[in-house]
Amino acid sequence: MKEYTQQQLYKRSLLIVVISQVFGGAGLAAGITVGALLAQEMLGSDSVTGLPTALFTLGSAGAALLVGRLSQRFGRRIGLSTGFLLGSLGAVGVIVAAIYSQIVLLFASLLVYGAGTATNLQARYAATDLADSGKRATAISISMVSTTLGAVAGPNLVNVMGELAAGIGIPRLAGPFILAAAAFLLAGLVLMLFLRPDPLLMAQELARKQAARADSSGQGAAPDSGDSAEPMQRKLVIVGAAVMLVTQIVMVGIMTMTPIHMRHHGHGLGDVGMVIGIHVAAMYLPSLITGVLVDKLGRMTMTVASGITLLAAGVVAAVAPAHSMLAITLALALLGLGWNFGLISGTTLIVDATTPANRAKTQGAVDVLIALAGATSGAMSGMIVAGSSYAVLSLVGGLLSLVLIPVVVWTRSRPRGNTTSNG
Repeated sequence: MKEYTQQQLYKRSLLIVVISQVFGGAGLAAGITVGALLAQEMLGSDSVTGLPTALFTLGSAGAALLVGRLSQRFGRRIGLSTGFLLGSLGAVGVIVAAIYSQIVLLFASLLVYGAGTATNLQARYAATDLADSGKRATAISISMVSTTLGAVAGPNLVNVMGELAAGIGIPRLAGPFILAAAAFLLAGLVLMLFLRPDPLLMAQELARKQAARADSSGQGAAPDSGDSAEPMQRKLVIVGAAVMLVTQIVMVGIMTMTPIHMRHHGHGLGDVGMVIGIHVAAMYLPSLITGVLVDKLGRMTMTVASGITLLAAGVVAAVAPAHSMLAITLALALLGLGWNFGLISGTTLIVDATTPANRAKTQGAVDVLIALAGATSGAMSGMIVAGSSYAVLSLVGGLLSLVLIPVVVWTRSRPRGNTTSNG
């Protein structure tokens, strides 16, 4: 009966997370679609076009830490809803900055807007709190795939939102941030009102009860078992973080400069929106299949698949004719798919290595590193392209993804203890 109750709670919390992720996906798409173009328009320089991505990614780093700590102390409901509401506030700030051409306000608002991006990613952890250990990747994938609807719709509404903005006296490129403000607000309200009982707090309570039963029956773990498990848990955290760091660096760097590259070669805003929409779809839509593959084939097998796919994305982007929509779209689709493989594999490793007592705080700290890596990649991408070319940026990113293979080799070269299911 208790097992059935936990399953019921898992399904309920997953449903609420899914609904919030649909809105959250629409919110995060604005920044990656028109953020660089808005900065280019306001500043008149290509060398700083990677700065918006860097700023909202940097903002997501601070927000990841905040959301992680709030979630650990007060539960996922408070942590996640706070992050989404901050993201909505940041989107409003971007709109005001565009109206009055205030660069400082634009940069400050992009930092706050990053809270929505961080929260959208952290919500994937909430799906795993009450999931069985053999279905964690699948739970993550269900959460992530729900982001697809909003995340794909967002870029493809660029022209519509631009026309709406122009009709009410707002710069066209700020239009998608109107959608972002509303979407993040709705995502936060859904979680605040309906994520009850809180999945993380419930998982902590279940863990305490299980420990108490084990102690009372005299079947607790041996005194030294925790010590022997700790090094392996730390290694899994390091590996999971490394996988997500590399995939984030490669994905953000190439993705950030693709809209600029396309506009320089005569592609319209609608073309940019379509390519980014397909890219975002590839980031999230394959998640249901990816989650099953990670659970069945193993975390490390899918990590290698991530590295190979990202390499292919970089090579295709580097050699693609600038006028070819098909080639650019293929490169960005592969980029999103490789990121998807890496994120779900890395996230599952982090969940494997933590307990309800330290999970949210550890997850928040790891996401800080991921966000900082993305911010650095976003800032450097514009400089690399300005000093060389988009092709060079893409090729460097593809080659960097090969770092994932030595990570897997290092993992397999050491004792794996009881983690054989991790692949």
